[in-house]
Amino acid sequence: MKQNLSRRTFLGSSAGFAAAGLGAIANPIAAAAQSVGVKPGDLPDLTIKEVKVYVTDISKIHKLNSPETGELLSVVTNSGIEGNYTIGDRNATPGWLDWAKSALVGKNIMDILPTLTSTTGMKGPGGFDGAPARRGGGGGGGGFVAPGFGAVSSGAGTHSAFEGPALQGSGLSTRGGGTWPNYYSAAADVCMWDILGKAVNRPIYKILSGGMPTKDRLMAYASSQHLPTVEDYVPDVLKAKGLGYKAYKIHPGGGQHATGPAIPTYIGHMEEIREVRKAVGDEFVLMHDPVQRYNRSEALTVGRLLDELNYAWFEDPIRTTDQEGLIELCAALNLPIHVGEFIYSIADFAEYIKRDALDVVRLIADNVGGISGAMRVGLLADAHGLECTPHNWGNVPDMALHFHVELALPNSYWFEMPFPAEYADRPEYKDKFRINEEGYVLAPTAPGLGYPIDRDVLDKMTKRIDR
Repeated sequence: MKQNLSRRTFLGSSAGFAAAGLGAIANPIAAAAQSVGVKPGDLPDLTIKEVKVYVTDISKIHKLNSPETGELLSVVTNSGIEGNYTIGDRNATPGWLDWAKSALVGKNIMDILPTLTSTTGMKGPGGFDGAPARRGGGGGGGGFVAPGFGAVSSGAGTHSAFEGPALQGSGLSTRGGGTWPNYYSAAADVCMWDILGKAVNRPIYKILSGGMPTKDRLMAYASSQHLPTVEDYVPDVLKAKGLGYKAYKIHPGGGQHATGPAIPTYIGHMEEIREVRKAVGDEFVLMHDPVQRYNRSEALTVGRLLDELNYAWFEDPIRTTDQEGLIELCAALNLPIHVGEFIYSIADFAEYIKRDALDVVRLIADNVGGISGAMRVGLLADAHGLECTPHNWGNVPDMALHFHVELALPNSYWFEMPFPAEYADRPEYKDKFRINEEGYVLAPTAPGLGYPIDRDVLDKMTKRIDR
């Protein structure tokens, strides 16, 4: 059983870094100016003069998130500094341009960045509480399909959770609608942080950390695809280990063997868990993320096996909306339970922390207000003595956003690398996310998001520019 620790225990060693982070999100302009030893008034003109969207052709690109649209946002200031971010990476987000023309153009980043994605604390409508799609295959057991993850079958034309009733009541059917979460303002927040970093020639994480970064690299773990069969995972983890990764996370698939009769999904997953541990030995770090797929009984059974085999964590074992079930699992299992990718309000995070419904906070920045919101959630976790592990799963700007938050937070220690890493590559970005010979991903050195755009390639990929 876990040691009974108070959630109010503050990590004294990280207090200074947390204070710096709070200061940066409260007054980002002052933090940026301070990072280069100038006054805010000495910064370039940060008034926004133009917003536009590059609509690119990504027909030949492997999408980590099937709804990715190829839209690249652009926010340009009077001083000619352009900030960029992706949109539609997890779901179509129509109407951003019209919103941005009204909300951003003619306004100064100094005035709007500190408050654009701040929240009143009202609980968000998030949580997959609608009519969930159930994966077939194999005699029952599990099968919840979280919107955005689609099917795990390798066959063509497979079911996607974005179709039909799976989004009903999920809080995701009107992207950008309502007051919170607001995906329009979250994307704009990232663009403005990109501009701010470029204005002072600093990577964003160095501003967020108050000029005293907690780290300049993160250990990466290989995060698997949802592979078709039980037999696919051992070759995959051995390939990752051979490439120098020090850890591997199983995203289980359908839980079926390549041949033979159907079996319960969670039983197949348990076979994967055993075989992967056997293949890599006792010292290799392993994690398991079924993406809310189990019921309580299945999660407890799988969790006990993970405990026995010394897995590092158990991520999103059941539906996030089943808070009572999560409380039971956190109390019953030794390994940490990671939860948060499907929480959409800082008030909801506070509730889960208070009730011990999670052991480690996860987040998706798009869901909680971009960089500013992600830092608020991460520092909330830190104030309660909890680790925060942002979700890295998408294209280059999506990965970059979460990397900066991870580098700036004092309580974030791992980098989730989609595996194979090439799946996150985009040709218009000059730099790629890769591990070094020691298994680390090094912090970017270029200003802003830190991954420069190859304008010649972007021009060739662009089908049109919406203005």
